[in-house]
Amino acid sequence: MLWSLVIAVVLRTFAVAEWAGPSPGQPALLALATFTVAGLLVVAAVRLGAVHRGRRAALARVRTTLRERTLRTAFLPQRDPDAAGRPRPRAPGPEIAAA
Repeated sequence: MLWSLVIAVVLRTFAVAEWAGPSPGQPALLALATFTVAGLLVVAAVRLGAVHRGRRAALARVRTTLRERTLRTAFLPQRDPDAAGRPRPRAPGPEIAAA
């Protein structure tokens, strides 16, 4: 919003300078235009960098969330079913053997 106001003021200044014709202040106006364009390019680069960092942070947040969810999981996979304290698996019933 602020930048649109700045751009409008600069454009009005250029219009008035063009209407007034060539004058001794033209190099100063050219310097003002140069600094304005350079400033707008810097602002665009900073905003683009912020957007890029935001995407990277979002991807890191997803990875962190998945890692935390894995740590909170209430069960562990049975890597060793014969470990001490584990119940033995039940034998299959007769209906499975008939199939």
